[in-house]
Amino acid sequence: MIKPGILSISGVILAGMLVGLGSCKKPGGGEAASNMGIGPIKEQLKLAAVDDAMAGEGKKLFEDKCSACHKIGERYVGPDLAHVTHRRQPEWIMNMILNPGEMTQKDPQAQELLAQFATQMTFQNVSQDEARKILEFFRKNDSGGK
Repeated sequence: MIKPGILSISGVILAGMLVGLGSCKKPGGGEAASNMGIGPIKEQLKLAAVDDAMAGEGKKLFEDKCSACHKIGERYVGPDLAHVTHRRQPEWIMNMILNPGEMTQKDPQAQELLAQFATQMTFQNVSQDEARKILEFFRKNDSGGK
Protein backbone atom coordinates (compact mmCIF):
# COMPACT_ATOMS: atom_id res chain seq x y z
CA MET A 1 0.00 0.00 0.00
CA ILE A 2 1.29 3.46 -0.93
CA LYS A 3 1.26 5.95 1.90
CA PRO A 4 -0.65 9.21 1.19
CA GLY A 5 2.45 11.37 1.86
CA ILE A 6 4.51 9.50 -0.71
CA LEU A 7 1.71 9.78 -3.25
CA SER A 8 1.54 13.56 -2.72
CA ILE A 9 5.31 13.96 -3.08
CA SER A 10 5.32 11.80 -6.21
CA GLY A 11 2.51 13.89 -7.68
CA VAL A 12 4.38 17.13 -7.00
CA ILE A 13 7.57 15.76 -8.57
CA LEU A 14 5.70 14.45 -11.62
CA ALA A 15 3.83 17.76 -12.04
CA GLY A 16 7.12 19.67 -11.79
CA MET A 17 8.71 17.46 -14.42
CA LEU A 18 5.78 17.93 -16.79
CA VAL A 19 5.81 21.69 -16.33
CA GLY A 20 9.57 21.71 -16.95
CA LEU A 21 9.24 19.64 -20.10
CA GLY A 22 6.39 21.76 -21.37
CA SER A 23 8.44 24.93 -21.02
CA CYS A 24 11.28 23.59 -23.17
CA LYS A 25 9.55 24.13 -26.49
CA LYS A 26 7.63 26.93 -28.10
CA PRO A 27 4.17 26.09 -29.38
CA GLY A 28 4.62 24.37 -32.70
CA GLY A 29 7.76 22.52 -31.62
CA GLY A 30 10.34 25.35 -31.85
CA GLU A 31 13.40 25.59 -29.68
CA ALA A 32 13.35 26.69 -26.09
CA ALA A 33 12.68 30.40 -25.73
CA SER A 34 15.14 30.56 -22.85
CA ASN A 35 17.97 28.61 -24.52
CA MET A 36 20.87 31.01 -24.20
CA GLY A 37 23.53 28.35 -24.47
CA ILE A 38 26.54 28.11 -22.20
CA GLY A 39 29.06 30.89 -21.90
CA PRO A 40 29.59 34.46 -20.80
CA ILE A 41 26.23 35.75 -22.09
CA LYS A 42 23.93 34.90 -19.20
CA GLU A 43 21.26 37.59 -19.48
CA GLN A 44 18.83 38.27 -22.28
CA LEU A 45 20.18 40.87 -24.70
CA LYS A 46 18.22 44.07 -25.14
CA LEU A 47 18.06 44.42 -28.92
CA ALA A 48 16.71 47.49 -30.69
CA ALA A 49 16.51 48.15 -34.43
CA VAL A 50 19.50 46.90 -36.41
CA ASP A 51 22.49 49.22 -36.09
CA ASP A 52 23.91 49.54 -39.62
CA ALA A 53 27.35 50.73 -38.49
CA MET A 54 27.69 47.86 -36.02
CA ALA A 55 26.46 45.40 -38.66
CA GLY A 56 29.09 46.72 -41.09
CA GLU A 57 31.82 46.10 -38.54
CA GLY A 58 30.31 42.67 -37.89
CA LYS A 59 30.41 41.85 -41.60
CA LYS A 60 34.13 42.59 -41.72
CA LEU A 61 34.73 40.49 -38.59
CA PHE A 62 32.67 37.65 -40.08
CA GLU A 63 34.70 37.78 -43.30
CA ASP A 64 38.01 37.84 -41.36
CA LYS A 65 37.26 35.27 -38.67
CA CYS A 66 34.32 33.10 -39.74
CA SER A 67 34.13 32.81 -43.52
CA ALA A 68 36.78 30.09 -43.80
CA CYS A 69 34.16 27.71 -42.39
CA HIS A 70 30.80 29.52 -42.68
CA LYS A 71 28.91 30.99 -45.61
CA ILE A 72 25.64 32.88 -45.83
CA GLY A 73 23.27 30.96 -48.06
CA GLU A 74 25.21 27.73 -48.41
CA ARG A 75 26.42 24.83 -46.31
CA TYR A 76 30.19 24.73 -46.09
CA VAL A 77 32.53 23.32 -43.43
CA GLY A 78 30.03 24.60 -40.87
CA PRO A 79 26.31 25.30 -41.09
CA ASP A 80 24.73 27.82 -43.45
CA LEU A 81 24.25 30.95 -41.37
CA ALA A 82 21.46 32.47 -43.45
CA HIS A 83 18.49 33.05 -41.13
CA VAL A 84 20.46 31.89 -38.09
CA THR A 85 18.72 34.56 -36.00
CA HIS A 86 15.40 32.91 -36.88
CA ARG A 87 16.64 29.52 -35.64
CA ARG A 88 18.61 30.49 -32.53
CA GLN A 89 18.35 32.95 -29.69
CA PRO A 90 20.79 35.92 -29.89
CA GLU A 91 22.42 34.90 -26.62
CA TRP A 92 22.94 31.35 -27.93
CA ILE A 93 24.60 32.70 -31.08
CA MET A 94 26.98 34.87 -29.07
CA ASN A 95 27.79 32.05 -26.63
CA MET A 96 28.53 29.74 -29.57
CA ILE A 97 30.93 32.33 -31.00
CA LEU A 98 32.55 33.00 -27.61
CA ASN A 99 32.55 29.50 -26.12
CA PRO A 100 32.33 26.86 -28.88
CA GLY A 101 34.24 24.13 -27.03
CA GLU A 102 32.04 24.03 -23.96
CA MET A 103 28.91 24.60 -26.06
CA THR A 104 29.57 21.45 -28.11
CA GLN A 105 30.28 19.51 -24.92
CA LYS A 106 27.17 20.58 -22.98
CA ASP A 107 24.54 22.26 -25.19
CA PRO A 108 22.20 19.81 -26.98
CA GLN A 109 21.76 22.01 -30.07
CA ALA A 110 25.51 22.56 -30.41
CA GLN A 111 26.06 18.82 -29.95
CA GLU A 112 23.64 18.13 -32.81
CA LEU A 113 25.55 20.55 -35.05
CA LEU A 114 28.86 18.89 -34.15
CA ALA A 115 27.41 15.47 -34.98
CA GLN A 116 25.97 16.75 -38.26
CA PHE A 117 29.08 18.60 -39.47
CA ALA A 118 31.75 16.46 -37.76
CA THR A 119 33.94 19.54 -37.27
CA GLN A 120 34.56 21.29 -33.97
CA MET A 121 34.10 25.05 -34.24
CA THR A 122 37.19 26.78 -32.91
CA PHE A 123 37.37 29.92 -30.84
CA GLN A 124 38.63 32.76 -33.03
CA ASN A 125 39.79 35.10 -30.23
CA VAL A 126 36.63 37.16 -30.55
CA SER A 127 35.73 39.60 -27.75
CA GLN A 128 32.16 40.00 -26.50
CA ASP A 129 32.00 43.33 -28.33
CA GLU A 130 33.12 41.67 -31.57
CA ALA A 131 30.65 38.80 -31.12
CA ARG A 132 27.88 41.37 -30.65
CA LYS A 133 28.90 43.04 -33.94
CA ILE A 134 28.84 39.68 -35.74
CA LEU A 135 25.37 39.06 -34.29
CA GLU A 136 24.29 42.46 -35.62
CA PHE A 137 25.58 41.48 -39.07
CA PHE A 138 23.47 38.30 -38.88
CA ARG A 139 20.43 40.31 -37.77
CA LYS A 140 20.82 42.74 -40.66
CA ASN A 141 21.34 39.93 -43.16
CA ASP A 142 18.37 37.98 -41.82
CA SER A 143 16.10 41.02 -41.99
CA GLY A 144 16.79 41.37 -45.73
CA GLY A 145 19.38 44.16 -45.44
CA LYS A 146 22.73 43.37 -47.02
